[in-house]
Amino acid sequence: MIVACSPYMHSDPPLIVTLLLDEESVAFFNVLRKKYFPPALNFLAAHLTLFHHLPSGNASIEKNLETWSQEQAILSLQVTAVKCIGRGVAYKMESKSLLQLHKQMQQKWEPWLTPQDKQTLWPHITVQNKVSAVEAKHTLTVLQASFQPFTSYGLGFSLWAYEGGPWRFLHNFLFAQ
Repeated sequence: MIVACSPYMHSDPPLIVTLLLDEESVAFFNVLRKKYFPPALNFLAAHLTLFHHLPSGNASIEKNLETWSQEQAILSLQVTAVKCIGRGVAYKMESKSLLQLHKQMQQKWEPWLTPQDKQTLWPHITVQNKVSAVEAKHTLTVLQASFQPFTSYGLGFSLWAYEGGPWRFLHNFLFAQ
């Protein structure tokens, strides 16, 4: 008998850090994800990933997130454009404060970062992914036609465990008001 298993069943799953967004923004992006994301792949709410793969079992990661959240005011993010990401579509977000914070986090966590997490952050919310290039281009055209820039807010960090599919929520670290 062959048993399929997740590569993380026998070891601690890697950690993911996302920016916790305001409810109104999440609701807006989730409506689009429900409409445009392939249903079999849409098992996450809208999110802005800051780090994709950090080691679990390292208490300093949670301590760092707690410290940074206590020092950080709520972030204002400008949603500035709808962009094609190859086989999908994302909303581009801009915030100098978020980029500075991310750079600080990268410097602190540098020994643990994967090549992907060492890159300069491109803040975005994916509303469609893993579709054909033709379908992505069509979605881009539709969404660009009605796009109006708006402001979203980063309220804190969310920490997740990646277990080979849906993420398991671990903890929120809310920013100081």
